[in-house]
Amino acid sequence: MSHVPPPAPPRRQLTFSVSSWILVGVVAFFLLNLAALIFSVLLNSFASSWFATTLPSGWTTRWYAFAMDSFRMGRVLTATAQISAAVVAVSLAVGTPAAYLIARRDFPGKRALLLLFLLPMLVPPITYGIPLATALYKFGLAGSRGGVILANIVPAVPFVIFVLVPFIEQIDENVERAARMCGATTWRVFTRVLAPLTVPGLLAAGLLVLIRVLGMFELTFLTAGPGDQTLVVALYYTVFAAGIRPGQAIDAMAVIYMLTTFVPLLIALRFIDPTQMVVRMKREAGA
Repeated sequence: MSHVPPPAPPRRQLTFSVSSWILVGVVAFFLLNLAALIFSVLLNSFASSWFATTLPSGWTTRWYAFAMDSFRMGRVLTATAQISAAVVAVSLAVGTPAAYLIARRDFPGKRALLLLFLLPMLVPPITYGIPLATALYKFGLAGSRGGVILANIVPAVPFVIFVLVPFIEQIDENVERAARMCGATTWRVFTRVLAPLTVPGLLAAGLLVLIRVLGMFELTFLTAGPGDQTLVVALYYTVFAAGIRPGQAIDAMAVIYMLTTFVPLLIALRFIDPTQMVVRMKREAGA
């Protein structure tokens, strides 16, 4: 008796409603305009001149040299790197133990504490940036690099916590218990067991905090002195300050800024799923 194979399951056909096509069209239109904007800035930064033609009439890299020299980009990039590194280091040092306690312990007021950590991430920075800057000026901390670092730490620490908590929750507590049974101290368990297992989370949290600091305009603008401006604040002053500046040089500065934020973001997305953090934030906010 011959074996008759079972019938193949019917193929599922994709059906699109009118609303789906409208949504796809809106998203495509947005992405197309965004790509055109970025592409035009990139082309103009390399254009020797560009007037009433589809493409520039010539190409040059001198606008990048002009931006580095005239806009003191070296000083700005150094300040940006130092401020970003300090904020990332302090945020990880403070946020990692806090994330461990939240992931491993239940205590009274835990839900309220998580909601408190959510506030700097959900509320627009300008709403708490002005009173924060006022307090920093009152104690003589604003207008300096230390003041910029302190201001940016406020939203960065909660960011680290909400990134690391899911990573720590995925680590089996039996691993820690086994290490303690073998005589390991709390510090050794943390540095020799937990830290290696949470390296992807630490790296992702550090990179996302770096991106946040690079893109944080309000807090840096309110607390920075003349020599402590990050790249985004320096770009704002370059565009809106008095005087005439070549548009190509400003676009070259914008391209440098886009690269400093886009590259770390691509690296961070290799280690973290953004939906994971968003789902947790919604769960805590709705609880």
